Amino acid sequence: MNHRISFHTIGTPNVLRWEEAPLPEPRPGEAKVRHRAIGVNYIDAYQRSGAYPVPLPAYPGFEAVGRVEALGSDTAGLQVGQRVGYVDGGAGAYSEAKNHPASRLIPLPETISDDEAAGLLFKGLTAHMLVRRVWRPQPGAWALVHAAAGGVGLVLTRWLTSEGVRVIGLVSTDEKAALAKAEGAEATLVVHRGDSYSALPNQVRQLTGRAGAAVVFDSTGRDTFESSLDSLAPFGLLVSYGRSSGPLPTFDPAELAKRGSLALQRPSIFHHVADHAILQSAAKEMFAAHAEGKLKAHIHRRLPLQEAAEAHALFESRATTGALILLP
Repeated sequence: MNHRISFHTIGTPNVLRWEEAPLPEPRPGEAKVRHRAIGVNYIDAYQRSGAYPVPLPAYPGFEAVGRVEALGSDTAGLQVGQRVGYVDGGAGAYSEAKNHPASRLIPLPETISDDEAAGLLFKGLTAHMLVRRVWRPQPGAWALVHAAAGGVGLVLTRWLTSEGVRVIGLVSTDEKAALAKAEGAEATLVVHRGDSYSALPNQVRQLTGRAGAAVVFDSTGRDTFESSLDSLAPFGLLVSYGRSSGPLPTFDPAELAKRGSLALQRPSIFHHVADHAILQSAAKEMFAAHAEGKLKAHIHRRLPLQEAAEAHALFESRATTGALILLP
């Protein structure tokens, strides 16, 4: 019998349920994937809490890896027993097995384990989007990375520094600062949880010779938006790709001109990998970067799938570093 996690009402992590979920044979264009490891991401918590409304009942999870157990028709290129992963194609990854669109499956190389892949796919492809589509690394340029010891932050910091970017890692504890430095951050700034970010722009300018950062990667959202803008050099780019502290404030675009002809982008990984060819190409480059040591998977903790509520509580505490993995 297959099992999955669901929620029938929005709320705290306690609304997550463990339930039986009979799984039919895959339809044409689908592959049945028996999961080996499942990634936990902010979007899962946003949907469960109601920040991102979804029809109820809902079935969380967009990222998982496993082996192909059965194939429907029209699934050329896949084999039963093949190791695969995915980062989109419909929610429901918090399950023991799932029928998934075959065209959205990513073959996994032997250079990465199941756990590493589950901790890296969504976060690594997000980093790929940021350094290949949103802002091309410029050797010697300064980049401010928020939540630099988080799941995406650690991957992004290592990738940027491997290409010559001078990274300032923003973190909430001294322990997290040490992790960001270990991944190559040239400098770190600590703003403890609940404290103000008002001093951040001046701190960034002191580190950059008064110039400011060429780019700010901000996954925090509401609490850091203004300070991120004020940390940029003229013609700088604010990349707002998360909202862990809440939705962005109402903003007049004219402020971008007043602050130095700035640019603002709000990218989504789902747009980045929507095209099949780009998905496969991006994944291949990401795995190659992993094999070369340009990025690595950081796994904070592994929990049984049945303990998804605890995983969400840990995630929302913002005390984790790296990825949380659920094991069926």
